[in-house]
Amino acid sequence: MFNIGCHLSVSNGYEAMGRDALKIGANTFQFFTRNPRGSKAKEIDINDIEKLKILMEKNNFAKILGHAPYTLNISSADERTREFALEVLEDDLKRMEHLPNNLYNFHPGSHVKQGVDAGIKYIADALNKVLYPEQTTMVLLETMSGKGTEIGKTFEELQLIIDNVTLKDKIGVCLDTCHIFDGGYDIVNNLDGVLNEFNEIIGLDKLHAIHLNDSKNAMGSHKDRHETIGNGQIGIDALSRIINHPKLKKLPFFLETPNDLEGHGKEIILLKSLYKD
Repeated sequence: MFNIGCHLSVSNGYEAMGRDALKIGANTFQFFTRNPRGSKAKEIDINDIEKLKILMEKNNFAKILGHAPYTLNISSADERTREFALEVLEDDLKRMEHLPNNLYNFHPGSHVKQGVDAGIKYIADALNKVLYPEQTTMVLLETMSGKGTEIGKTFEELQLIIDNVTLKDKIGVCLDTCHIFDGGYDIVNNLDGVLNEFNEIIGLDKLHAIHLNDSKNAMGSHKDRHETIGNGQIGIDALSRIINHPKLKKLPFFLETPNDLEGHGKEIILLKSLYKD
């Protein structure tokens, strides 16, 4: 089964996101756990969440993905910024347990000139504080494009974080096609080579989700500018190879392209036409 969805807004409620997904032919979706540019989170409505769970079970949804706000920066040089990030992480993981056995994704952050090693230590220390054995949520580090002082632009940096996390069975990776392409990984001409490198450094068993995005910029640009499917520098042929790759095709794919709901629906129709069961 092709597990494909897009980013939806939680503003109208959890069940509404599930219904929006069904409208466009999706069987999964991603959502921000709270205001993506702030800290405020929507109050949990248990009844609404239960309705979503029933809808997902009836329609054979794949795992859904909660996304941390962009303001979260665990690797910051500023202590209060790190404290805020820790508070958000801890609260988000509690909230995600109302939707058990799903995924939660965050950007590793920027070390802001204090150095990669220091930033990685802050990230691992925070994860060791918030992860706990009983949680059902898989926490994912997102691959980044390397813009500014971002951490996570290489597979090695992500693995260094994982190496320092105690509960390794609770941590994985979300691969963003635009980010790794902009970061210098040639997924257009050498997808097998990139996946082999990922497997050697991190292990494909740690890859739990894919953000499926085209890129406005050339490989290695470190720009992080998403484009609609087939209209960027990655292109439809390469994206088709990604969704059909035997090591990737059973994972959940999430569109983060600059599109509205109707546009995402058209992209999903296109991708379904290219997917080979």
